[in-house]
Amino acid sequence: MSDIALRGSSGGMPRGVLIGAGMLIAFAIVSASAGKVSGVGAVHAPAASVVQSLALRFEDQANGSVLVRDAGDGAAIYTIAPGTNGFMRATLRGLAQERKRSDIGDSAPFRLVHWDDGRMTLEDATTGRRVALDAFGPTNAQAFAQLFSARGGVR
Repeated sequence: MSDIALRGSSGGMPRGVLIGAGMLIAFAIVSASAGKVSGVGAVHAPAASVVQSLALRFEDQANGSVLVRDAGDGAAIYTIAPGTNGFMRATLRGLAQERKRSDIGDSAPFRLVHWDDGRMTLEDATTGRRVALDAFGPTNAQAFAQLFSARGGVR
């Protein structure tokens, strides 16, 4: 073995490097805190207003279809045929599984909302989850948007 390996290192990191790293970390913390308190650099989106909303219940049928009902009057407004609308089924399955994990029944309706800024969300007030449907593309959002025209109008 070499003499260096046997003797080991007694100096470690140079003092100047450690001081510089500490100052950089302190600067980052102070800058982030100042930005958080002052709001500098923050993006503020204006609050959107509801254009349309529907309170909906989804019922699995024996043939594999899903019946969509208006929670207000119980009217059947749409049927998701077996093997179709994979995005709708996956979204609803995810929300239903969250309710099941939280030991929440399926009596409370979901709320489908169309906002004035063009967004569309599906909300579950019982779990606090909100799915931004337009984040998955316009085709997937349109799958839920058709429920508004199926029901016919603003609610």
